[in-house]
Amino acid sequence: MRITMKLATLVGRCFWKTQTWSNMWILDGSTLSFTTRLKWFVICFASGILCSILGTALLFVPKAGFNLFAVFYTLGNVAAISSTCFLMGPFKQLKRMFEPTRLIATIMMLLFLVLTLCAVFWWNKKGLAIIFCVLQFLAMTWYSISYIPFARDAVMKCFTSCLS
Repeated sequence: MRITMKLATLVGRCFWKTQTWSNMWILDGSTLSFTTRLKWFVICFASGILCSILGTALLFVPKAGFNLFAVFYTLGNVAAISSTCFLMGPFKQLKRMFEPTRLIATIMMLLFLVLTLCAVFWWNKKGLAIIFCVLQFLAMTWYSISYIPFARDAVMKCFTSCLS
């Protein structure tokens, strides 16, 4: 018992001297097994979908329904984005989100998430919040298809051929 405690103390001291706080957090976030990661991805993604559906259902509640819709819809999108942190880890997720190919899509998506909540709580503009929810959906879609190779090009060609 004593030998085990001394060994753990020695290993702990070496670990603390060589690791920074951010490295420990990233290390802790990526030590989950694949099945655990997959389970939490499904739970987080499903809760995001459930929040979005619940927000849509709450839209018809008198008076507070619109505020609840905006909050639950935004929380659903945040949960859906966060779910991929379980698959690839938080550091890699942030690194990939801000790659040059999807930088504008990420900024627009985060901007519309914040603007939706601002329109509901600070500005009290329901029409503006609806517009931001639609833009939030479009930004999330554009961000999501950026992970599929050549999907953006296919969507662009489809829209240009439809408009021509």
